Amino acid sequence: MIRLLFALVLTAVPASADITYPSGKSVECYCTDRAGARIELGETICMQVDGRMFMAQCQMSLNVPMWREVEQGCLSSSLDRGDQLLQSVPVDTHI
Repeated sequence: MIRLLFALVLTAVPASADITYPSGKSVECYCTDRAGARIELGETICMQVDGRMFMAQCQMSLNVPMWREVEQGCLSSSLDRGDQLLQSVPVDTHI
């Protein structure tokens, strides 16, 4: 559990909420994924940490963006090459 928390803290980008630069521009708060892509506050992604997969949401905690587990396991979808998207059903033309 400690390793999971440590990994989640390391993936968050430190920033302060409702803070402005001397120029008056707001400091942007967001998380990053494993590849370094920007993930906005409130967005949910599938994370894999220590071989465990779960859905995590980018949230603020003590003015620092961090990942919080919101659901065990990950949502997924797959379609094999031979599968059809929709199953066609014969329609009676004499209704």
